[in-house]
Amino acid sequence: MSLTLTHIAPFSSKGALNAVNQRSEARLHRQCGPQTAAERGIAALELRWDAVTLFRYIYEPDMPQSESPKPYFHPIRTLAGDLITNYRPHDHLWHKGIQMTIAHLDDQNFWGGGSYRHGQGYVQLSNNGSQRHDSWESIEVDDNSFSARQKLSWITQAGEHWIDETRCIAVDALDPDAGYWALDFSTALRNVKDVAPRLSRAEAHSTLHIGSPTTEGRPLAGYGGLFWRGPRSFDQGKVITAAGHEGPAAMGQPAAWLAYTGHHDGSGNTSTLAFLDHPSNLRYPNKWFVRQTPYACASFAFMFDEVYALQAGDTLTLRYRIVIASGGWNAERIEPLAAAWQASGG
Repeated sequence: MSLTLTHIAPFSSKGALNAVNQRSEARLHRQCGPQTAAERGIAALELRWDAVTLFRYIYEPDMPQSESPKPYFHPIRTLAGDLITNYRPHDHLWHKGIQMTIAHLDDQNFWGGGSYRHGQGYVQLSNNGSQRHDSWESIEVDDNSFSARQKLSWITQAGEHWIDETRCIAVDALDPDAGYWALDFSTALRNVKDVAPRLSRAEAHSTLHIGSPTTEGRPLAGYGGLFWRGPRSFDQGKVITAAGHEGPAAMGQPAAWLAYTGHHDGSGNTSTLAFLDHPSNLRYPNKWFVRQTPYACASFAFMFDEVYALQAGDTLTLRYRIVIASGGWNAERIEPLAAAWQASGG
């Protein structure tokens, strides 16, 4: 068994994989339009382990502006083939698998849907920003590992360029015998707001403030950052953390890792996702946004109840690992894997 990568793109896509190195070329399959109706207009990378699609990363999505267009991972599956993500659920159409988000970036919304305003609740405004794919710097895949480095721009709905991002996604931990693989996600977010040509130096307000609905006044709603939305069958799943929190008590609490265990319709299987924070990150261990009902979700919420000011020209670097495992894992099984990765450079 080995990893293979497929590039899915319409004929018109600007996302050509010129960054694939020669060693990886033999493991790359290119699928260019025409596509199925569900795929039309998107560009994506799809990583497979033998017959199982581990993930599809849609890097050029086709979605309404009100959903804050951005890359996302969906579907994501365990090595056993069980689906652990949800896509565009009716209650929150902007929830899409796993995606990098910021709900409150100054007065802009890079999360999707309405924006929380204290005293008004959620209001649909013309402030839904986008994350634009610019290029792939590198893509590598071999029998047991994958890595890719992507350049993106964060653009407000008014067309203002606020953030340059370098994003790295990787799979270098995959153990069929132990029944898990791990998705590594790192990002470097650079504030470029004050270099935008639309403003004079006197008009520029260059610091970007990263917050959440909780920093805006809504209790226990500190979502943002790298966010996961689970399948419907994961409702009322089990939550534990490295700090000993269980269930709803984990909401807003700091911990080096958080794990969510749920059950699958159809197969009847159980799966566990372990979300690992890294000691090099801002505000480690971060606070967690997590829900078990009315739906399963979790996010690395460093901005849960405290605004972070990203100064002009500064870069915020974050790295995370999500362990995707078959079976119900307890703390004793998660802790050694988490400790080993957290002791490394990430």
